[in-house]
Parts: sequence; C-alpha cells; structure tokens
Amino acid sequence: MKLLATAAALGLACASAQAEALRLDWIERQVVPPPVLSNLQGDPDDLGLAGARLSLKDIAKTGKFLGIDWALQETVVPPEADFLEVAKAALADGAQILITRAPAKDLLALADLPQAQGALILNTGADETRLRGADCRANVLHTLPSVAMRTDALAQLLVAKRWTDLALISGPQPEDAAYAEALKASLTKFGLALSGEKDWPLTADMRRSGAAEVPLFTQDLPKHDILLVADERGDFARYLPYNTWLPRPIAGSEGLVPRGWSGVVEQNGAAQLQDRFRAAIGREMRAEDYAAWVAVAAISDARTRAGSATPEALRAYLTSEKARIAGFLGRPLSFRPWDGQMRQPIPLVTERAVIALAPLEGFLHAHNELDTLGPDRPETLCTAFGG
Repeated sequence: MKLLATAAALGLACASAQAEALRLDWIERQVVPPPVLSNLQGDPDDLGLAGARLSLKDIAKTGKFLGIDWALQETVVPPEADFLEVAKAALADGAQILITRAPAKDLLALADLPQAQGALILNTGADETRLRGADCRANVLHTLPSVAMRTDALAQLLVAKRWTDLALISGPQPEDAAYAEALKASLTKFGLALSGEKDWPLTADMRRSGAAEVPLFTQDLPKHDILLVADERGDFARYLPYNTWLPRPIAGSEGLVPRGWSGVVEQNGAAQLQDRFRAAIGREMRAEDYAAWVAVAAISDARTRAGSATPEALRAYLTSEKARIAGFLGRPLSFRPWDGQMRQPIPLVTERAVIALAPLEGFLHAHNELDTLGPDRPETLCTAFGG
C-alpha cells in the first residue's frame, strides 16, 4: 500500500511538473478622481481587478483538470508614473495577454507600441464607442460595453414602453456630452426624437437647494413621458428624482440605468456569481468587475477550445462563430469580428431591481439580436479588423 501511495504521489508530482504555465497580465492606470459637486463615495481601490482575481480562482479549478497553471501578474500604474514605460517593461518581461483598465488615451498608446503588435489586449475600462470604431485596433478586444450599446438598450426600452415624448438634461463634463451624443444617436436609430433638452449649470450646488432649484430648472421643459439625464460622474442627477416640475420617471445616468452589470442581476445563474464575489470581496460586483471577470473567463474558454495559448490563436477563436462564452446573462457571449466588441445583453436596472434585459423582444436581427446593441457591421467605422 505504501508503494502504491508513493507511486500515486510521484504521478501527481510529475503531472504537476508538466502543467502548462499560462500568464495573464493585469495592467491598470490609476486616475485621480475628478472633482464633483456632490459628496460621493469614490470607486473602490480594487475596481475591475477584483473581478479578474475572482475569475482566476474560477478558471484555476478547471485548469487543474486540464494541466494548466494560470497566473495573474498585477501591475497598477500610479497617476504620476509613465504608463507606457511600465507597459513596455511588462511586455519585455514576457506579457502577451494583457487585461487592461485604463483611459482611452493610454489604451491606444499601449496598443500602438511596436512591442504590443503580437499581443492580445482586453479592454475592461474604456467605454468610448470610437475605440470600437474609427480608433479601433486589431490587437484590442473589448469586454466593457460601449456607451452606444448602453444607450441603444435604453432606446429599445423607450420604444417598447411607447414613451415617445422625451426630454434630456445634459451635464457639463466631456463624458456627459459623449453620453448625450450617443443617446441622441440611439433615439434616431430606433425612430425616436427629443422634444426638449437643457444643459445643467456647472455652478449649481444641489446639496443645499435641490428641492428648490430642480423644480424651477425643469419647469420650462416641454411635456414629456420620461426625463433622460446624462451625468456619467454621478454628480447632480441624484437630486432629480421626486424634485422635477412634472412627476416623471428618470432614466439614463440615474434612475433607470443601462449597465454592463449590476449587483441586482440574479437570473440565469448570476446569483451564484454575485454570492461568490460578495463573499470574496465584500461588496457588490460592478460593470468594471464583470468586464474583467469575463475577460479572464473568455481567455480560459478560448485556450481550452482553440488548443493554443498564443495571442493569435486566442483572438482567432474569440472572434469566430465558434465562440460561446458563458456569462450568466441568459445568452452565450461572443466577440464581433468587425470591431472586437463583446456581444452581451444589457441589463436595465434601478437601484434594487432589473427592469429589462436588452435586446428586448421584437428587436430582430438577420444574424444575432445582440448586434442590435451598438454599431452593427454595416455601420462600423472600424477598418483594423477587416471584417
């Protein structure tokens, strides 16, 4: 019995020694939070990274059976440091599969490095639609939904609810302007139009006078079924519900919000993922966490099914019709071969519930209904993918 036990132990040791070691690199650019008028709680320090860490634990279990030893190298670049120099060092050290959370400027600079041309970069932090369009890169895939995907989801719900009289309040920040622009494009795409809009004043301080100022500010908006708001920093829109001149629901950046993920998503097995995340991290899973989680999961699935861990093989599988990634959103996920964006349903949520999951019933597509969210193949401005 001792000889058998020893032989078994030696066999396990040999199998472990022969395990394929695969490296993933997390590269994050820390950003100084912009000043806001409201006293808001900031983002958690491990936003995004927490999702990648949990996903690594998930795939490690499967990896043991397949003889794969996954490792996550974590690199967090402070605001004052040179992001490109740190990225170059990681690439020189052997990084080939990079999961990034960085602003668009840093993401593009990384993707354009000569050293990164053979790498695979997964974007989990920048939602600008142009990164999937005119500024797309062939070595970048995106697991965070674009802003156009989110606003298309909201527009579908407006059509389904027959809310056709629409008003919009836009904030003063660049990201507010981008969200408002995407929202207007989505309304046009689905046959809707604004009946009125206003710009939020930069100097307003609603902490002291929200109940008095908001009714006056919204009084001259035309009659509307729902008030849309573009406030991506979460600065002022929190003061709009129950304070507007007309008693109307709020949607967009506040109220009914289209998100890539939310802590209230529970169907299709999502509750199990949520429970694991809360137990491991101690907070709710956000869209950035989910984007990082699914990026790691997608790489693991691609490695298993493609039979290779080279960036070329992984990218080819993920952008093929064969890709079917389980993501707890009711439909298999995949990547669009014309712009590298991950297809996914978009939950439309309030603080405590999922109201709908886009694409909604009735919004049809010749090939994949998920492609009703965001720019479709005929509309794409991306030329890097050649798709």
